[in-house]
Amino acid sequence: MIRIVTDSSCDIPADISSDLGITVVPLTIRFGDEEFIDKVELSTEQFWDRLMSGDGLPETAAPSAGAFVETYERLADEGATGVLVLTLSSDLSATHQAAVIGAEKVGLDVKVLDSRSVSMGLGLQVIAAAEHAATGANLDEVVSSAIAHVDGVRLVAALDTIEFLKRGGRIGGAAALVAGLLDIKPIITMRDGAIDGAGRVRTRSKAVEHIVAACVELGPSGRLSVFGARTPGFEEIVQRISAQTGHD
Repeated sequence: MIRIVTDSSCDIPADISSDLGITVVPLTIRFGDEEFIDKVELSTEQFWDRLMSGDGLPETAAPSAGAFVETYERLADEGATGVLVLTLSSDLSATHQAAVIGAEKVGLDVKVLDSRSVSMGLGLQVIAAAEHAATGANLDEVVSSAIAHVDGVRLVAALDTIEFLKRGGRIGGAAALVAGLLDIKPIITMRDGAIDGAGRVRTRSKAVEHIVAACVELGPSGRLSVFGARTPGFEEIVQRISAQTGHD
């Protein structure tokens, strides 16, 4: 039995993780002097509440190698004969390194793969790997399939506000003021495992048009996930994308 492990940055809904037998190792989130285990001690809604009400930005800490060792050993006890671990991009976190170090400390056959992505860019790779593992494929087959998915994932996001870029020091106060007055919406993507700019548009409606166009470009055969962080009119956006792409 091959089991799939990932980290909590994947944003896979809990019911899907449970149904597919995906094991999620949580990161730690820090708000000032307070630490929380992601998705365990701090829900997504609570995260956004704190982010929107606070002045600073949260920090994340990768799981320890020991946390991965405990996970691998538990899965072995449950009958796993091999484990594939898919982590968020190693350019963004030490999670991948911790997973690799943990794999070296157990007797179980564990393969660790860098997704070169994050959020549902990682999540879609994890879901595909879990579905393949469920067919009875061996570890090498699941790994080969997962590697093929790494370059096939595209993640695009539109930022509705530049406030958090300002807080993080990525844009100065004067530039932020001008951007706010012009209603500029940055578009970001993942490129070579790192977050990169993919353009900028003026007005929220143009940002939505950009995201819809990116989804349409994917075509009807690909797998699509649409997610938002308290996005106004999110359901209408999802319906628009569904109507134009044919995806449910």
